[in-house]
Amino acid sequence: MPELTARKSARRHHWRRDLIELAALFTAVAVADVVANTVVHGPDGPFLLIASAVALVATAAFHTWWARRHSHAPPADTPVDTGAAPGPAFAAPADGTGEGGTAARETALWRMRATVRDEPGSLAALCIALAHSRVDILTLQTHPLADGTVDELLLRAPGELAAARLTREIAAAGGADIWLERADAHDLVDAPTRVLGLATRTALDAAELPLALRQLLGRCSIHSLPAVSLSGRPTGETAPVEGVLESTTMRLRDPNGGVITVERPYLPFTPTEFARARALVELDARLGPRIPRSQDVLTLPEGNEIAVRRAGQDDVEAAKAMHERCSDRTLSLRYHGPVGDADRYLNHLLSPRYGRTLAAQTTSGRLVALGHLLWDGDETEVALLVEDDWQRRGVGSELLERLVALAVEAGCESVYAVTQSSNTGMVAAMRGLGLPLDYQIEEGTLVVTARLPKARVAARPPWERPAFERPSLEQASFDQPSFEQAER
Repeated sequence: MPELTARKSARRHHWRRDLIELAALFTAVAVADVVANTVVHGPDGPFLLIASAVALVATAAFHTWWARRHSHAPPADTPVDTGAAPGPAFAAPADGTGEGGTAARETALWRMRATVRDEPGSLAALCIALAHSRVDILTLQTHPLADGTVDELLLRAPGELAAARLTREIAAAGGADIWLERADAHDLVDAPTRVLGLATRTALDAAELPLALRQLLGRCSIHSLPAVSLSGRPTGETAPVEGVLESTTMRLRDPNGGVITVERPYLPFTPTEFARARALVELDARLGPRIPRSQDVLTLPEGNEIAVRRAGQDDVEAAKAMHERCSDRTLSLRYHGPVGDADRYLNHLLSPRYGRTLAAQTTSGRLVALGHLLWDGDETEVALLVEDDWQRRGVGSELLERLVALAVEAGCESVYAVTQSSNTGMVAAMRGLGLPLDYQIEEGTLVVTARLPKARVAARPPWERPAFERPSLEQASFDQPSFEQAER
C-alpha cells in the first residue's frame, strides 16, 4: 500500500508540473506577440528592434570578455602551485608569471607543533587561523596528553609569511608551547611510511638504530653508554626494560647492554614518540647483532685483490690477530698510547653503536686493515690501521675514501683524524681526498680536519645499496664517545 500511494502521488505531481509548464509557455508566447505587435506597428518600431539587437550583442561580448579574464585566475593573495616537485619553496617561472599571466607567489614548508585544549572545536580554531593566513595543512599528527593534545602539522605557507606572525596567529587561536621550524621535501612522507622505512633499516643493520632514532625524533642528542667500561669495570648505567620518559629526556635499555639516552632540550617528548622509539629498540633487541654481509672486491694498482666489507664485533678475534702482526710503531701511530692496551679498544671500535667500521681482507679471508668512522659529539673522527706488509699499497686510501663517503651521506660537515706529526701516510691519505683541510699541531699530535661537501640524494633506497655505502641520516648529531673518551 505505501508503494501504491507513492506511485499515485508521483503521477499527480507529474501532471501538475506539465500543466504548469504548458501554461507558462502559452503565457510567454502571448506576451511576446503583444510586445511584437506594439513595437512593429508603432512609429519607431524598426529603430527599437535594431537598438535592442545591438544592446544584446554588446552585452554578450562584454560578458564573454569578463569571463575569460577572471574565471581562471586565482585570487591575488592565494599561493600558486607551479607544479614543481615538492620542496622548501615553489618559485615562480623565469618570466615572473604563472598560468593566466598572473604572478606566482613563492611558498615555504614549515613543521609546526602546538599544544591545544582537549575539547571540541580547538583544532578547528587552529585550522581557521591558518586558513586566515593562507596556510595549507599538508599533514597532521595528534599526540594525546593527559591535559591536552599536541598537534604536529606540516604546513605550506606564503613565502613572505614570517615565523613570528604565524606563531602569533596560532597563539591567538589557543595554541600553546608552539614550536616552528623550516621543513623540506623529506618531511612530506607520512608518518606510517617513515616509521616502516626506519624499521626496515633497523632490521637490516644494527648500526642503524641510533640513526633511525635520530630521524624519528628530529634534532636530538643520543648518548650510548655501555654497561661495562673498556677497563672491564661496571659503569652503573642501566635502564628499566620499559624505559623512562622525563619531559625532554628519554632513557631506553640498549640491546647491547647499558643505556641509550636521547635528549631534546628545545621540545618535550610525547608519549607517542616514546612508544615509537621504544618499539624500534625492542625490534633491534629481538633481532640480535647483525650487519650487512655485502662486499666489494677491489684490484690494487699492483694487481692484488682485496675485499672491502662492513665489520662488526664478531671480527674482534680477527682484528686481534692483525694487531699481533702489526709492529709497535704502527700500533702507536694509531692508538697514541701504550701498545699493550690496543686490544681493549676493539670491542668499542667494532660496536655499531659508536660508528661504522670497514674491513679490508685478502682473498684467503685474512684481515689486513680496519677503518673506523666514529661519532664524536657534533664532530666525526676517522681512523685507520693497516698491517705493515700492506702499507703504501693504496689500501688505507681506499678505506678512507669510503669512510668519508659514509660521513657525507650521514650529513656530517667535517671529519678529523688524530695522529702523530710523523705519520706521513695518514697525512698523504687525507690530502688525497681533494677536500679543504685544516691542520693543528700541538706537542707532536697532529689533527687534520677535512670539510665535507653536502650530501647528495641517493639514487637507491638504503637497503639496496652496498653495506659500506649505506646512507645515514642527514645532519645527524650524535653525542657518542670516541674510544679515548670512553676510557676516561
